[in-house]
Amino acid sequence: MSNDIIHRTAEKIAVLRDHFVQHERFDPLEARFAMLIAKRLSDLTTGRFTEAHGLALSGASGTGKSAAMAHLLDRARQRLVTTQHPDSTIISLRVPSPATLKFLGQTLLRALGYQISSERQAWYIWDLVRHHLRERKVLFVHLDEAQDLASRGTRHELSAVASMLKTLMTDPDWPVGIILSGTPELEEILNHDPQLARRMETLHFSSLSPVANGEDVLDLVENYCQRAGLSATSDIQKLMHGERLIHAAANQFGLVIEVTLAAIEQAYLDKAKSLGKQHFAQAYQLRTACEDAFNPFIIPDFYRIEPRQVFSRGTR
Repeated sequence: MSNDIIHRTAEKIAVLRDHFVQHERFDPLEARFAMLIAKRLSDLTTGRFTEAHGLALSGASGTGKSAAMAHLLDRARQRLVTTQHPDSTIISLRVPSPATLKFLGQTLLRALGYQISSERQAWYIWDLVRHHLRERKVLFVHLDEAQDLASRGTRHELSAVASMLKTLMTDPDWPVGIILSGTPELEEILNHDPQLARRMETLHFSSLSPVANGEDVLDLVENYCQRAGLSATSDIQKLMHGERLIHAAANQFGLVIEVTLAAIEQAYLDKAKSLGKQHFAQAYQLRTACEDAFNPFIIPDFYRIEPRQVFSRGTR
C-alpha cells in the first residue's frame, strides 16, 4: 500500500469526521441552550445582572456527547458575533485531574489565556477567574468530563467545587452560566448539591435500540456513503446490518459513527467503489483484534458477542 493512498485516505476521513450528524437528540439540546443564551443577552441589553442558569448533559461513554457539545458551542459562538454583544464568548475545557478546586481554577485561567504560579492559594486563583471571566465577557463555561469532579476528588473537594460554580452563576457583577457534560456519574454530582441542580436544565443521551433505531442507523450509513463518494452494497442496506452495527457499537450513537468511518477508511484503502459488509468486518477486527468467530459482522448469532471486549479468541 503506497503512502499516497494512506495520505489521501487520512485527508478524506478527516473531512468526514468534521461532518456533524444532526440527530433527534440534538434538537432539544440546542433549543434549551438557545433560550439560555437569549436570557443572558437580554440581561446584558437591559443592564440587569440576575443569576445565570446552566445546562447538564449526561450519557454513557460513546453516546456522542462531546461531538454534540462541540457542535452546539461552535454554532452558538457564530451566532453571538451577529448579536448586539459580538464580543461576548463561551469557553470550554475538560475537567483536569486531580479535580481539586485549586487545579480546576488554574485550568480555567489557562483557558482564559492567563498563566499563574501553582503556589497561589485557591481563593486568589478564583478571584482572578472571576475577574477574567468579566473582562473577557464570558457568558458560559463548559466543563467536559464533569463526572471527574466526583471520581477524582474527595467529597470535601466536590462540595468546594460545587460551591464555587454556584458562586460564578450568582456573581452580582458578572454571572456566568455553567454547562456540564459527562457520563451518568455526573447526575450524582447534581444530586449531591440540590442548590446547584436547581440552577441547571438537564438532558440525557440514552443508548440506541437495535429494534427502534436500526432504520435510522441505515440512513446514517447511507448519508456517509454519499459524502464519501461510495455506493452501498445491498448487504449493508438491510435492517439486519443496522442491528449488527448498533450491537457492534455497544448501542452507542457516537461509536456507530466511529465504526462507520473506520469501515469507509478500509474501503478507501482497498480502492473500492462501494462500501460493503466486509469493510465493517475489517474495521471491527482492527479495533478489537478479534477472531472471525467473535466478529458481529461475520457470525449469524452476533448478539452473543460482547462488543466492548478486545482480543477475543476461542482459547479464552
